[in-house]
Amino acid sequence: MDASPSHDDPPVGIPRTSTTPHAPDGQTACAAVPRREALAALAQRHSVGPRWLTDPAPDDADLRRAIACALRAPDHGLLRPWRAVLVGREQRRLLGDLFASIARDQGGDEAAIAREIERAERGPALVAWIARIQPGIDDVPAHEQWMTTGGALTLFLSALHLMGYGAKTLSGRKCSHPRLQAAFCTPGETLVAFITVGTPSRAAAARGCDDLDFHWQPWQPQNLGGAGPSAPH
Repeated sequence: MDASPSHDDPPVGIPRTSTTPHAPDGQTACAAVPRREALAALAQRHSVGPRWLTDPAPDDADLRRAIACALRAPDHGLLRPWRAVLVGREQRRLLGDLFASIARDQGGDEAAIAREIERAERGPALVAWIARIQPGIDDVPAHEQWMTTGGALTLFLSALHLMGYGAKTLSGRKCSHPRLQAAFCTPGETLVAFITVGTPSRAAAARGCDDLDFHWQPWQPQNLGGAGPSAPH
């Protein structure tokens, strides 16, 4: 097996600290980023299942770097409609008890309950992703806030990937269970998913072919109703 990247090194192709006269103090200058290398690395990001994630987990410094990248998501109004919560290793048993109680509520047998307890132990690091959607803001409707929340999660995962870690986002119906929501959320918040993070023990595999032509197309106007080309003057 190939040696895992060193997590003490900067992200692939991106220096941790680099400034130019055109960059504000303490900020990395975009001009210093080898863009092609970074783009090539980002294009290789795929989810890595918990069974393939091993120690070392990202330390607090690396997780904070990933959160700092997540904060660069487009955010109309700077509402910051999300937050992330680290579930410590010593807290996994408590989380497993919550998972088990939900499985019982849903009619699970002893084998299903045991599986839920085991799921709480998976992955060297575990992060809960929480949305804080504020209704009734005309300039920043709920769908924009959800886009920011998802964009932040994507940047978080991408930053972890560039630091050499693997991750997978896990949700499912138990995330919406009132008991789990109450354990993680304050009023007005929603537990969206858990992200398990660690060092990949094998290379991540693509799940299919990307169809760029479907996802990137020129506009072909349709259903314009009464709108149409203006009459020549």
